[in-house]
Amino acid sequence: MLGLWVVIALALVFNYTNGFHDAANAVATAVSTRALPLRWALAMGAAMNLIGALLSTGVAVTVADGVIAPPNGGTGLAVVLAAVVGAIVWNIATWYFGLPSSSSHALIGGLVGAAIASASQVHWAGVVDKVIIPMVVSPLVGLVLGYLVMTGVLWAFRRGNAHRVRRGFRHAQIVSAAALALGHGLQDAQKSMGVIVLALAVTGVYHGSGVPLWVVLSCAGAMAAGSYSGGLRVMRTLGRRVFPMTPPHGFAAELSGAAVLYVTAFAWAAPISTTHVITTAIMGVGATRRPSAVRWGIAGDIVTGWVLTLPAAAVVAAVVYWPASLVLG
Repeated sequence: MLGLWVVIALALVFNYTNGFHDAANAVATAVSTRALPLRWALAMGAAMNLIGALLSTGVAVTVADGVIAPPNGGTGLAVVLAAVVGAIVWNIATWYFGLPSSSSHALIGGLVGAAIASASQVHWAGVVDKVIIPMVVSPLVGLVLGYLVMTGVLWAFRRGNAHRVRRGFRHAQIVSAAALALGHGLQDAQKSMGVIVLALAVTGVYHGSGVPLWVVLSCAGAMAAGSYSGGLRVMRTLGRRVFPMTPPHGFAAELSGAAVLYVTAFAWAAPISTTHVITTAIMGVGATRRPSAVRWGIAGDIVTGWVLTLPAAAVVAAVVYWPASLVLG
């Protein structure tokens, strides 16, 4: 039973690290364009993360049932423990270097790596359908949608007074940033919910098909706390180094990112990355000025982090599984 509580605690720690890592993604544009002061932006992001986490559990069910099938008992608990540790290690490493990688894919990579190390079943069809395909498609959609929305904004306000337009979009960006933070809570808080449900299931403590309310509330609270603590290193990368944004740019990027998050959560129940979507949306928005306005070298570094996330977290989880299995198996 102690092992179960350790896994639950680590899952909440992961959610906290997810919050301070990915909170930057949700509010970076609003801060960089001065639509909101830093602490106000983080407080708003934390509140919207909390609300978003309470709206749906579809992604949580996908994580709990659609990725791996560990055995019951101590071995299964060791798999879940190793997966969470792998994700936390990768989250902290990428946060330290200011690299906006995906917490979602770190967790999925950890689950798959630990499952392979333990010879547990991996639902490869589910990994491809719910992880790999969305991982590729959602950033592309974010890129194209960001470009199209910004093009529409430029056309609609082409005769407007530049000062008034910027001031108006600075206010509008508060709404779009809140929408993006809501989508982040809707997506990312559910990953840890799924892990906790998986741990409860393999230990025989829970046999239901949904997510217990206490799991929802604890994960939502952990993410909100992490979000408020912020992630300035990642925020500088997204808010300033990819593309120098104005309020209309920030509004278009946030609106595009939020739309992708909502559709994938409610219609697909796929655990996609807020980081991937908002970063490519920023690139798409920036490309409307001119392609050279986007610092593609920085974007290349970010993409490298994306590519490394799944295998790196998987390797860490596989290494952690062996000592964990000795203790819990």
